[in-house]
Amino acid sequence: MARFAVELVFGDNQDERMAVRPAHREYLATLVERGVLLVSGPYADQSGALLVYEVADEAELRDVLAADPYTPAGVVKETRVHEWQALMGVWLG
Repeated sequence: MARFAVELVFGDNQDERMAVRPAHREYLATLVERGVLLVSGPYADQSGALLVYEVADEAELRDVLAADPYTPAGVVKETRVHEWQALMGVWLG
């Protein structure tokens, strides 16, 4: 398994993003239940969000991101993906 830190950068389309956010959060909840999404949340200034996924590889991550309601809605300005090597923390189990 691999861990990926994904940064979502929001644009100026807050109304459109807020309309899709309930579906986005429901989708994320299913990923948490499956153990795919380890942690997520928006930045305090609402300029974007950070999410950490645990998946088999980048191809699986791309599928997970494509299925997020934010993707077809086009409400994310930029998605930055980095494979991440977590060293310390309470949820590294």
